[in-house]
Amino acid sequence: MTRLAGRSRALVVVCAVTAAGVALAAAPTPDWPQWRGPDRNGVSRETGLLAQWPADGPPLVWTARNLGSGYGSVSMAADRIFVQGLRNSQSIVSAIGLADGRGLWSKNLGAGGGNDRGDGPRSTPTVDGDRLYVLTENGDLWCLKHDGTEVWRKNILRDFGGRNISWLLSESPLVDGDRLIVSPGGRGAAVVALNKMTGATVWTSKELSDEAAYSSTIVADVQGVRTLMTFTSDAAVGLRAADGKVMFRYKQAANYTANVATPVFFDNKVFFSSGYGTGGALLGLRAENGEVRAQEIYFTRDMQNHHGGVVLVDGYLYGYNNSILTCLEFATGKMMWRNRSVGKGAPTAADGRLYIVSEDHRVGLVEATPAGYREHGRFSIPDLGGPSWAHPVVSHGHLFVRNQQTLMKYDIRAK
Repeated sequence: MTRLAGRSRALVVVCAVTAAGVALAAAPTPDWPQWRGPDRNGVSRETGLLAQWPADGPPLVWTARNLGSGYGSVSMAADRIFVQGLRNSQSIVSAIGLADGRGLWSKNLGAGGGNDRGDGPRSTPTVDGDRLYVLTENGDLWCLKHDGTEVWRKNILRDFGGRNISWLLSESPLVDGDRLIVSPGGRGAAVVALNKMTGATVWTSKELSDEAAYSSTIVADVQGVRTLMTFTSDAAVGLRAADGKVMFRYKQAANYTANVATPVFFDNKVFFSSGYGTGGALLGLRAENGEVRAQEIYFTRDMQNHHGGVVLVDGYLYGYNNSILTCLEFATGKMMWRNRSVGKGAPTAADGRLYIVSEDHRVGLVEATPAGYREHGRFSIPDLGGPSWAHPVVSHGHLFVRNQQTLMKYDIRAK
């Protein structure tokens, strides 16, 4: 199908959903309980941070080592940080102290995996209350207490007839109310909802049998209809959170190699983007008679985001178009600026700035403004033999950078 920016296409949308916004936490909190933060959008709520870094970067507080290889980011709650890794051929999850980086416990979760793009898990643990949900690169899904005690477990590939994907499962589980959402990619079970307390199946996406992609699901209310949105291997999709019914399926923003970036939702619109020569699209969402309909607002080739993700700050999208940091106006897709910055990487936004970790082991601070590229500091981290693909985290007044077996904590508070 020809992709034309600005051309509207009504999408076949089949159904409905209910309730209360993309935010997963109502009250402000410094914790980072899941992939891409409290609201699953890559934007931190932290303020009072350094506007300019020293020449050699912000002060390093501690480095935690021997966490196992992998590309997942970290989550945190209260006094501890959770991170996945591969150690001695086992996929593991570890807890370390927030204050000092000391190891508290590690737990084996099953056989690990690897390939030509690196070994170990690609996912981030999800914290919900006193529980931790962890999905490994081979489909082992665990519910644990914060001390590592098992509550329940299952293998989503085996249980739902899925098969692992080329570069291994990379999804981070989503908690939505009393349910846990994961994407096994099975027949009639591309996406499933589980009872988060027991692991029992609540529903499977009977109309959707696409294999899994590398993206993680978000949830939002669209005019009273609660909607799950994610990439599959074939398309950007929207499902009714109540029962998994397919609501829309949009193929133009997907490629057939690897759909990775988490969608971005705002103002009853959702932005999907992928690399490999594809691009990004903004879809307008409208609830009608208990169903959600989607229509393309624009398609752009100026945001072919591979795996670093896209963040939305004050009406503008920031992310990498292939290897070039790019700012687009969210509403129109107009390109405001582009710059090679610190190299191809992953941005997290906080306090009006972008915190970027490049795959070439550089960390940068860039002002989040459509007026132009304005850099406010950069420094290098050790090269440990693989690319730095883990997304950075800004929480508790600090910047956390995971690079393979290590996690580094930097003090970025304004003095």
